[in-house]
Amino acid sequence: MTRIPLAAEQAGGLPALTDDDRRRYARQTILPGVGEAGQRRLRAARVLVIGAGGLGSPVIEYLAAAGVGVLGIVDDDVVEESNLQRQIVHGVDTLGLPKVDSAAQAVARINPTVRVEPYPVRLTADNAVDLFTRYDLIIDGADNFATRYLVADAAELTGRPVVWGSILRFDGQASVFWPGHGPTYRDVFPEPPEPGAVPSCTVGGVFGVLPGMIGTVMAGEAVKLVTGVGEPLLGRLLVLDAARGVWRTLAVSVDPDRRPVERLADDYEVVCGTPGGAQGAAVTVERLAGMLAERDAGRRALTVVDVREPAEHAAGHIPGAVNVPLSGVLDGSAALPAGPLALVCRTGVRSARALEALRARGRADALQVIGGTLAWARRIDPTLTVV
Repeated sequence: MTRIPLAAEQAGGLPALTDDDRRRYARQTILPGVGEAGQRRLRAARVLVIGAGGLGSPVIEYLAAAGVGVLGIVDDDVVEESNLQRQIVHGVDTLGLPKVDSAAQAVARINPTVRVEPYPVRLTADNAVDLFTRYDLIIDGADNFATRYLVADAAELTGRPVVWGSILRFDGQASVFWPGHGPTYRDVFPEPPEPGAVPSCTVGGVFGVLPGMIGTVMAGEAVKLVTGVGEPLLGRLLVLDAARGVWRTLAVSVDPDRRPVERLADDYEVVCGTPGGAQGAAVTVERLAGMLAERDAGRRALTVVDVREPAEHAAGHIPGAVNVPLSGVLDGSAALPAGPLALVCRTGVRSARALEALRARGRADALQVIGGTLAWARRIDPTLTVV
């Protein structure tokens, strides 16, 4: 039996079930290996969900329906119309709301006995360890490599098990990582891919039902780990090709030569987002804001170059950004300003390509802005429109 420890159980016991609980969960408690004891463990469990997007949606809904006592939800985004094709926890009635609040409303409709602890913030190296210590189990539904590696490292430092999933286009993966009990994310994926090598869902697209297929698996793994029923995906990687309707299971193991994590990196976006490994070639939007303040005070030379298409730039851009479409940067036909450049696009994929091209031509004074104008709108200027 593989069953995670619960803080509530160690602190003095599991909550009793009420008659309402017995009626609500009747079809679950009659399952061999679950019973009332398993349902009481679910009621006592504290689960932290990273991301209330495509993967987080089915996870949140099914864990609420299953009777998990406390659901922490971390997401700093708001509900947009483009989310509704796959992020089923949200609806047209919650457009513009923080995703954590929209998800909390959905949980209240499904199961009002579940307590939601919303965190409308980014998961960072400053808050990850503290957050993880408050919960028994972590669900990683992040959509970027920086957060995935941060989750992996914070889980290793705190000893927390992680249910992980990933989706892109028609392909999905899921597994369970548990430091000290089996492989971790870094055992299976030691290093992040080169920036731009794996497109985001914004660029590459995603099959609308794919998050439901993988996210439901993740919710099932969480229930199994809490109750101890069945065999979790510990040491196994489940791979789905939804276009062909093919599931595969790959064995994964602990890397005996991997050095254990001893501390969190200062900035995972820089660790995972520096194109070609060029030192100092990537900056966060917070750093860019500081650099622009220095420029405006006459202490620095810097031009922000927006490599998106003219219509995208016209809809909303970082103040003062000059529009030079990516195609002109790549073929060398564009006339770029002299002096240091900060390249920006919507999310960072196109600016990474632009930076690579400029570095190849000897422009060592060019930088890439990690997260692009979307990150600027989320973390610096919420009034900015980004298309």
